[in-house]
Amino acid sequence: MRSIDKMTQAELAAYVQSHLRNKKINVTLSGGAAVSIYSVNKYVSADIDMVEDSYVDRSKIKAAMEEIGFHEKNRYFIHSDTQHIIEFPSGPLSVGSEPIKHINEIRYTTGVLRVISPTDCVKDRLAAYYFWDDQQSLAQAILVAIHNRINISEIKRWSQVEGKAEGFKIFLKRYNEEK
Repeated sequence: MRSIDKMTQAELAAYVQSHLRNKKINVTLSGGAAVSIYSVNKYVSADIDMVEDSYVDRSKIKAAMEEIGFHEKNRYFIHSDTQHIIEFPSGPLSVGSEPIKHINEIRYTTGVLRVISPTDCVKDRLAAYYFWDDQQSLAQAILVAIHNRINISEIKRWSQVEGKAEGFKIFLKRYNEEK
Protein backbone atom coordinates (compact mmCIF):
# COMPACT_ATOMS: atom_id res chain seq x y z
CA MET A 1 0.00 0.00 0.00
CA ARG A 2 1.20 3.46 -0.89
CA SER A 3 2.00 5.71 2.09
CA ILE A 4 -0.36 8.60 2.81
CA ASP A 5 2.24 11.21 1.87
CA LYS A 6 2.40 9.70 -1.64
CA MET A 7 -1.38 9.44 -2.21
CA THR A 8 -3.23 11.75 -4.55
CA GLN A 9 -6.33 13.41 -3.18
CA ALA A 10 -8.57 10.82 -4.84
CA GLU A 11 -6.44 7.91 -3.60
CA LEU A 12 -6.54 9.32 -0.08
CA ALA A 13 -10.31 9.73 -0.23
CA ALA A 14 -10.69 6.13 -1.46
CA TYR A 15 -8.38 4.91 1.31
CA VAL A 16 -10.33 6.74 4.01
CA GLN A 17 -13.70 5.65 2.60
CA SER A 18 -12.61 2.01 2.43
CA HIS A 19 -11.42 2.14 6.03
CA LEU A 20 -14.68 3.73 7.15
CA ARG A 21 -16.75 1.19 5.20
CA ASN A 22 -14.98 -1.58 7.11
CA LYS A 23 -16.27 0.15 10.26
CA LYS A 24 -19.84 0.27 8.83
CA ILE A 25 -19.56 4.03 8.19
CA ASN A 26 -20.68 4.88 4.67
CA VAL A 27 -19.85 8.25 3.17
CA THR A 28 -19.85 9.79 -0.30
CA LEU A 29 -17.41 12.32 -1.72
CA SER A 30 -18.81 15.67 -2.83
CA GLY A 31 -17.73 19.30 -2.94
CA GLY A 32 -14.43 20.61 -4.27
CA ALA A 33 -12.68 17.23 -4.25
CA ALA A 34 -15.36 15.87 -6.60
CA VAL A 35 -14.73 18.90 -8.83
CA SER A 36 -10.99 18.10 -8.77
CA ILE A 37 -11.64 14.53 -9.90
CA TYR A 38 -14.14 15.45 -12.61
CA SER A 39 -12.10 18.40 -13.92
CA VAL A 40 -8.96 16.25 -14.18
CA ASN A 41 -7.37 18.53 -11.56
CA LYS A 42 -7.99 21.72 -13.54
CA TYR A 43 -9.49 22.81 -10.22
CA VAL A 44 -7.63 21.79 -7.06
CA SER A 45 -9.15 21.63 -3.61
CA ALA A 46 -7.25 20.88 -0.40
CA ASP A 47 -10.33 19.65 1.44
CA ILE A 48 -12.14 16.37 1.09
CA ASP A 49 -15.86 16.52 1.91
CA MET A 50 -17.39 13.17 2.76
CA VAL A 51 -21.10 13.31 3.46
CA GLU A 52 -22.59 10.62 5.68
CA ASP A 53 -25.08 8.36 3.90
CA SER A 54 -26.94 8.07 7.19
CA TYR A 55 -26.40 9.52 10.64
CA VAL A 56 -23.24 8.33 12.39
CA ASP A 57 -22.21 9.37 15.88
CA ARG A 58 -19.23 11.72 15.59
CA SER A 59 -17.27 9.71 18.17
CA LYS A 60 -17.46 6.65 15.90
CA ILE A 61 -16.02 8.65 12.99
CA LYS A 62 -13.34 10.13 15.23
CA ALA A 63 -12.27 6.70 16.50
CA ALA A 64 -12.10 5.28 12.97
CA MET A 65 -10.10 8.24 11.68
CA GLU A 66 -7.65 8.02 14.59
CA GLU A 67 -6.97 4.38 13.67
CA ILE A 68 -5.42 5.59 10.41
CA GLY A 69 -3.51 8.49 11.91
CA PHE A 70 -5.92 11.41 11.56
CA HIS A 71 -6.84 13.66 14.46
CA GLU A 72 -9.67 16.12 14.78
CA LYS A 73 -8.95 19.84 14.78
CA ASN A 74 -12.05 22.03 14.94
CA ARG A 75 -14.44 20.34 12.51
CA TYR A 76 -11.73 18.86 10.27
CA PHE A 77 -9.55 15.78 10.39
CA ILE A 78 -5.87 16.30 9.62
CA HIS A 79 -2.88 14.00 9.20
CA SER A 80 0.76 15.05 9.48
CA ASP A 81 1.64 13.28 6.21
CA THR A 82 -0.79 15.15 3.95
CA GLN A 83 -1.95 18.66 3.20
CA HIS A 84 -5.48 17.42 2.58
CA ILE A 85 -8.06 17.97 5.29
CA ILE A 86 -11.15 15.83 5.64
CA GLU A 87 -14.55 17.10 6.68
CA PHE A 88 -17.76 15.19 7.31
CA PRO A 89 -20.69 17.48 6.51
CA SER A 90 -24.00 16.22 7.85
CA GLY A 91 -26.28 14.39 5.49
CA PRO A 92 -28.49 13.74 3.83
CA LEU A 93 -26.58 13.91 0.59
CA SER A 94 -28.50 16.46 -1.48
CA VAL A 95 -28.29 19.35 -3.92
CA GLY A 96 -30.68 22.15 -3.13
CA SER A 97 -33.93 20.59 -2.05
CA GLU A 98 -33.41 17.22 -3.76
CA PRO A 99 -31.57 14.09 -2.61
CA ILE A 100 -28.70 12.85 -4.74
CA LYS A 101 -29.60 9.58 -6.39
CA HIS A 102 -26.62 8.79 -8.62
CA ILE A 103 -23.33 7.74 -7.05
CA ASN A 104 -20.30 6.69 -9.07
CA GLU A 105 -17.74 4.24 -7.77
CA ILE A 106 -14.15 4.69 -8.91
CA ARG A 107 -11.56 2.03 -8.12
CA TYR A 108 -8.08 3.09 -7.01
CA THR A 109 -5.24 0.94 -5.67
CA THR A 110 -6.12 2.37 -2.24
CA GLY A 111 -9.81 1.40 -2.36
CA VAL A 112 -13.15 2.19 -3.93
CA LEU A 113 -14.25 5.81 -3.94
CA ARG A 114 -17.95 6.64 -3.87
CA VAL A 115 -18.47 10.09 -5.44
CA ILE A 116 -21.51 12.04 -6.58
CA SER A 117 -22.09 11.86 -10.35
CA PRO A 118 -20.76 14.56 -12.68
CA THR A 119 -24.32 15.84 -13.22
CA ASP A 120 -24.91 16.11 -9.46
CA CYS A 121 -21.47 17.69 -9.05
CA VAL A 122 -22.50 20.40 -11.51
CA LYS A 123 -25.77 20.91 -9.59
CA ASP A 124 -23.83 21.07 -6.31
CA ARG A 125 -21.60 23.83 -7.67
CA LEU A 126 -24.54 25.64 -9.27
CA ALA A 127 -26.34 25.64 -5.91
CA ALA A 128 -23.52 27.76 -4.46
CA TYR A 129 -23.67 30.02 -7.49
CA TYR A 130 -27.47 30.30 -7.42
CA PHE A 131 -27.88 30.93 -3.71
CA TRP A 132 -24.68 32.80 -2.78
CA ASP A 133 -23.65 34.29 -6.15
CA ASP A 134 -20.38 32.35 -5.87
CA GLN A 135 -18.71 32.98 -9.23
CA GLN A 136 -15.94 30.46 -8.51
CA SER A 137 -18.58 27.75 -8.11
CA LEU A 138 -20.06 28.68 -11.48
CA ALA A 139 -16.60 28.30 -13.04
CA GLN A 140 -16.22 24.91 -11.32
CA ALA A 141 -19.61 23.75 -12.64
CA ILE A 142 -18.50 24.65 -16.15
CA LEU A 143 -15.18 22.80 -15.74
CA VAL A 144 -16.98 19.64 -14.65
CA ALA A 145 -19.50 19.97 -17.49
CA ILE A 146 -16.75 20.41 -20.09
CA HIS A 147 -14.79 17.34 -18.96
CA ASN A 148 -17.69 14.90 -18.45
CA ARG A 149 -20.89 13.60 -19.92
CA ILE A 150 -23.61 15.42 -18.03
CA ASN A 151 -27.39 15.49 -18.31
CA ILE A 152 -28.14 19.09 -19.30
CA SER A 153 -31.92 18.52 -19.31
CA GLU A 154 -31.72 17.20 -15.72
CA ILE A 155 -29.70 20.25 -14.65
CA LYS A 156 -32.27 22.51 -16.33
CA ARG A 157 -35.17 20.69 -14.64
CA TRP A 158 -33.46 20.91 -11.23
CA SER A 159 -32.63 24.59 -11.75
CA GLN A 160 -36.28 25.34 -12.51
CA VAL A 161 -37.42 23.43 -9.39
CA GLU A 162 -34.97 25.54 -7.37
CA GLY A 163 -36.44 28.70 -8.91
CA LYS A 164 -33.20 29.50 -10.73
CA ALA A 165 -34.11 29.28 -14.43
CA GLU A 166 -32.31 32.57 -15.16
CA GLY A 167 -29.15 31.32 -13.43
CA PHE A 168 -29.30 28.17 -15.54
CA LYS A 169 -29.40 30.30 -18.72
CA ILE A 170 -26.18 32.02 -17.62
CA PHE A 171 -24.55 28.65 -16.89
CA LEU A 172 -25.67 27.21 -20.24
CA LYS A 173 -24.40 30.23 -22.19
CA ARG A 174 -20.97 30.09 -20.52
CA TYR A 175 -20.80 26.30 -20.87
CA ASN A 176 -21.57 26.51 -24.62
CA GLU A 177 -18.97 29.26 -25.07
CA GLU A 178 -16.24 27.27 -23.32
CA LYS A 179 -16.80 23.72 -24.54
